[in-house]
Amino acid sequence: MNNPTLAVPVAATPDILDVRQTDCCIVGGGPAGAVLALLLARQGIKVILLEVHRDLDRDFRGDTIHPSTMEIMAELGLADRLLALPHTKISELNIQPPSGEPFHADFRGLNTKYPFITVMPQVKFLEFIVAQAQQYPNFQAIMGANVQELVTEGDTIRGVRYRGHGGWHEIRALLTVGADGRHSKVRELIGEVSTGNTPPLDVLWFRLPRHASEPAGLSGRIGKGAMMAMVDRGEQWQIAYIFPKDGYQQIRHAGLSALRESIVATAPELIDRVELLQDWSQIAFLSVESGRVDRWYRMGLLLIGDAAHPMSPVAGVGINYAIQDAVVAANLLSQPLKSGSIAITDLAKVQRQRELPTRIIQGFQSIVQNRIVAQALATTDTDFKLPWLMRLPWFRYLPPRLIGLGVFPVRVRC
Repeated sequence: MNNPTLAVPVAATPDILDVRQTDCCIVGGGPAGAVLALLLARQGIKVILLEVHRDLDRDFRGDTIHPSTMEIMAELGLADRLLALPHTKISELNIQPPSGEPFHADFRGLNTKYPFITVMPQVKFLEFIVAQAQQYPNFQAIMGANVQELVTEGDTIRGVRYRGHGGWHEIRALLTVGADGRHSKVRELIGEVSTGNTPPLDVLWFRLPRHASEPAGLSGRIGKGAMMAMVDRGEQWQIAYIFPKDGYQQIRHAGLSALRESIVATAPELIDRVELLQDWSQIAFLSVESGRVDRWYRMGLLLIGDAAHPMSPVAGVGINYAIQDAVVAANLLSQPLKSGSIAITDLAKVQRQRELPTRIIQGFQSIVQNRIVAQALATTDTDFKLPWLMRLPWFRYLPPRLIGLGVFPVRVRC
């Protein structure tokens, strides 16, 4: 068992401006943190949500809301209002290899009221969820809060200290939740390390105009030593250019001209607009990680979402599994929070319910990464074909089910 790093005593920490008390302090205003805050606030539980940035607007993050998340929104009575925000819908997945038969999957056969992937800027989703939470007087969001230390008493974590707004501040809480993503500061402070497989890929994200006459949906393209996923964003394509792990410096060294040539070789229809990529500032680099921590909790603390299990971008499931973590945490911990006492066994139940589906979906991602992506990226000619399994008629129903609805259904019980 790793012991949490002891926080600096209050007396030794300069400029503590105030100390606040709450039931639950959530570090990280991403999907997991925001949804958990809303679920707890609805129960009358006092919640403080800390976000290191001064706003929620970060580009090139997970923008896909899957049917499983829409079902959760429906249970909260929020689905129709969420869908009233600008968005696009993806009902089909198409993968076009350089040779052989393409792969086609359709989400419209799923047993759900929402048989599609909702594509919406994550900032709009987060602002919507936080606005719902702000209707409750027991909720508070603090932006620009840079958590640096844990408050500990013996082996129990009692809260956090953060810098921002003119100095140091302290939040004391019955429960502290680390929902601060794949580079989690909270995870670092308790000495946990995410271990797992290293996906054989990295990603460049960028956008190019989409013509109205072009097919809608999600399209995958396989070229010579590169792959692309093209996400329909209405008037734009949001494009993931996938290349072998640790190849970013080689791509930068080759220059934008070579990158544009590779893009056109993979998706020839983009030849009339690829010249719009004129500067590297238009392109975001994502170093892909995937794994899990051994133990998601300590006395008084819980990790959820990418803080507990960094996800590969394959299939875009990360945001949705993080939200499922939040729902399960709220289901299991609302009553202990109301009673004022959380046992280590309560926290262990969250990991016990969420670890198996996380392992299954990460196993699925690993198969895709190693059996399809890695082999496609290693191909230097046009002979690559999709695995024979993907050409079986029944197989096209599996990815939509696993991607759209998750391994096990998660319902709001609190």
